[in-house]
Amino acid sequence: MRNLKLTVEYDGKRYLGWQRLGDSEKTIQGKIEKVIQQLTGETIEIIGSGRTDAGAHAKGQVANFKTTSTLSEDEFLTLFNRYLPDDIVVKEVVEVPERFHARYNAKGKQYSYYVWNDAIPTAFERYHSFQVVEPLDLAKMEAACEKLVGTHDFLGFSALKKSKKSTERRIDEIMITQEGSMLHFTFVGNGFLYKMVRILMGTLIEIGAGRLPLAVIDQVLANKIRSEAGETAPAQGLFLDEVYY
Repeated sequence: MRNLKLTVEYDGKRYLGWQRLGDSEKTIQGKIEKVIQQLTGETIEIIGSGRTDAGAHAKGQVANFKTTSTLSEDEFLTLFNRYLPDDIVVKEVVEVPERFHARYNAKGKQYSYYVWNDAIPTAFERYHSFQVVEPLDLAKMEAACEKLVGTHDFLGFSALKKSKKSTERRIDEIMITQEGSMLHFTFVGNGFLYKMVRILMGTLIEIGAGRLPLAVIDQVLANKIRSEAGETAPAQGLFLDEVYY
């Protein structure tokens, strides 16, 4: 039995997210598993590093699966990209130790979120960014980011109603860069809760637009109440950039 690790890139705009659902034709996991079955004759469940939401994207999603197939890594790579849709690309196939697990062995992740901050929309990035018409105060958003860096209980910045597991996570860095009207937010941390990056982004945008005070960050971290944070930013601006092991 071999254990193969995949690095996957995908444009999520026409999918219901990573996780296979009843209609596997509309999920990334379902599409990849279908090709594996065609190539190996085996019914295999692949393990992803985590779920991405409907409409969200990935530049470096990681998954693994076990197989008895004798196809080489290069053969798998070629055949994946021959049979998968054009908006799902396997960038790398590597044989890894039997105990490797894409989700449980992950030590951290990097996400990006893109905001098109202009009254005029963009024709090319409309499915890969979120348009915000109001001017945004970068200094206020950077001050909010500083409050979020570190180890905190992020329950109030997640879509979890409650959790038996710890909701404490560590954010190592949040960076904001600007190129013209495009704002690029980068989040690096040891893990992220369900919809956490999108809720953080919605809160940062409302702070930048002056609709929420800077103090809301401390308030939500202390009270852990989701309704006190900002709206959930749309999925189309979100990318999973990299998973760290």
